[in-house]
Amino acid sequence: MSAQSSLSAAAKVQSDDILLEVENLKVHFPLSTGLLARSDRVVHAVDGVSFKVRRGTAFGLVGESGSGKTTAAQAVARLVEPTSGRVALGGTEITSLKPEALRQARRHMQFVFQDPFASLNPRERAGAIVRRPLDLMKIGTPAEREARVDWLIATVGLRPEQKSLFPHQFSGGQRQRIGIARALATSPELVIFDESVSALDVAIQAQILNLMARLKDELDLTYLFISHDLGVVQHLCEEIAVMYLGRIVEQGTREAILSRPLHPYTVALVSAAPSALEDAEPVHRVRLQGEPPSPIDLPGGCRFRTRCPFAQERCAETEPELQRVADGRTIACHRVDEAGRADFMETAS
Repeated sequence: MSAQSSLSAAAKVQSDDILLEVENLKVHFPLSTGLLARSDRVVHAVDGVSFKVRRGTAFGLVGESGSGKTTAAQAVARLVEPTSGRVALGGTEITSLKPEALRQARRHMQFVFQDPFASLNPRERAGAIVRRPLDLMKIGTPAEREARVDWLIATVGLRPEQKSLFPHQFSGGQRQRIGIARALATSPELVIFDESVSALDVAIQAQILNLMARLKDELDLTYLFISHDLGVVQHLCEEIAVMYLGRIVEQGTREAILSRPLHPYTVALVSAAPSALEDAEPVHRVRLQGEPPSPIDLPGGCRFRTRCPFAQERCAETEPELQRVADGRTIACHRVDEAGRADFMETAS
């Protein structure tokens, strides 16, 4: 095999390894100023986000409420329409699909929502809820669908007789198990979890996270996991991207992000998650002050500078671009160099 052929084969393997590819995704919502009036002002919910998710891995998208992480996930699944950018699943560009083609593509990409009660039809029994995607997609015969439901109910840890119960007859953790079973009904490649354990108490969170981890390994699933809590994300995700005001400010492996966060915002998120600090290097803790700026009137320069204790004059003048540093992560911060050294870490006390 020639050198060029070897390179082509390597590139194909690398390309095939990527299930989800998001390029420069933007979601801007027009701001209405009255019943009939229109405005040129927009909410920059997602403002140029790019990432790739490898098959068989869990990718965490983390940030405070209002960071844009949920909107980004919804845009990936076309639950909201992107303003611009590209989303591809398994090589199929989702952003350009017509309604019927999109409906078929969603067989391979399913959503598990935050509220395990509001996301379930209270008038349907658990078995019917899990079966509905199979009916809508016309997957299998009626007997095969029923067998699939029975298998899914058992796989998520519920008893066979519970499929005849209504959502109000289940606990919060059990309802989320039903939501997971429903998401798995069509044998998707990608499952998007949007704050799917945040409404549960800590003990139940651990059970559901263990279930997610087991299902990912057993069924060879790929996850996009949305959360505000790095302490939760560390138990499931191999790679983490941190969002602030519609943009990714730091992205890298779980080990890199949690053991040595570099962006001041990431340091603040790690500081707020005690369980995530166990393996972290001793660093100055950052406590977030105030609220994020409005996504309508974004500050000039670095978007985090109005809350950053380490901001300098240049942070107000120029918005930092994402750059790749020595350990392979990407980061957008003027105070982190290409070698991955954060100068504010040296001066912080």
